[in-house]
Amino acid sequence: MNQDVRQILFLCTGNYYRSRFAELLFNAHATKLNLSWRADSRGLALERGIGNLGSVARCVLERMEDLGHSVRLPLPQPRQVSHDELSAAARVICLKEAEHRPLLSERYAGWQDRVEYWHIHDIDFATVEETLSGIERNIADLVKSLSNGGQE
Repeated sequence: MNQDVRQILFLCTGNYYRSRFAELLFNAHATKLNLSWRADSRGLALERGIGNLGSVARCVLERMEDLGHSVRLPLPQPRQVSHDELSAAARVICLKEAEHRPLLSERYAGWQDRVEYWHIHDIDFATVEETLSGIERNIADLVKSLSNGGQE
């Protein structure tokens, strides 16, 4: 990655649905606006996604298409985050604090208080529409902040 480009790392549980959508949508906006930020995504507990088929949830690709953003395929398979990846990112955003703070505490001690948290439910508590719309709103706010020179 270009040294002038800062990295945002989105985290969810399985790196299949929420964090992947956040990554793809953020990068589409960042490219369009020529921001010096790029996103990647990882999971905190890939073993919990045993029902996940393929590299990304189909609804993510459909929503990106509906929003007019192309996605270069194939995408990598879901990936577990590493300590090095956490350290390398300028910003780390977990998609749901109640779900991800305990996982960070258990698996990546010390990181639970060093990341940002959004409050985006998974399909066990929200519809796909609610989840993706929530991510879209958070990404819009994040992009607006970064476009105005915000770092936080």
